[in-house]
Amino acid sequence: MKRAHVFISGRVQGVFFRAETQRTGLALHLSGWVQNTQDGGVEAVFEGTDDAVEKMIAWCRQGPPAARVDNVKTEYETYTGRLQNFRIIYLP
Repeated sequence: MKRAHVFISGRVQGVFFRAETQRTGLALHLSGWVQNTQDGGVEAVFEGTDDAVEKMIAWCRQGPPAARVDNVKTEYETYTGRLQNFRIIYLP
């Protein structure tokens, strides 16, 4: 099992990136979360099988059709198994 913390930059807000990330994560049976960041990017955490996490990271490099992904930074962390679903976090 694997956990990845990713930071995506480019034109990734206002293009359904969070919703499509959640949809794709659920289809891959991942747990985690996704949120916009104050600097115009998207941040997410994925937990699941090694293969599913790597497929999700690969998807993030392209994103939904209206997105333009400039960079995906991935930090692998210790798998916790504490995430129970895949949710979108909305900033205040």
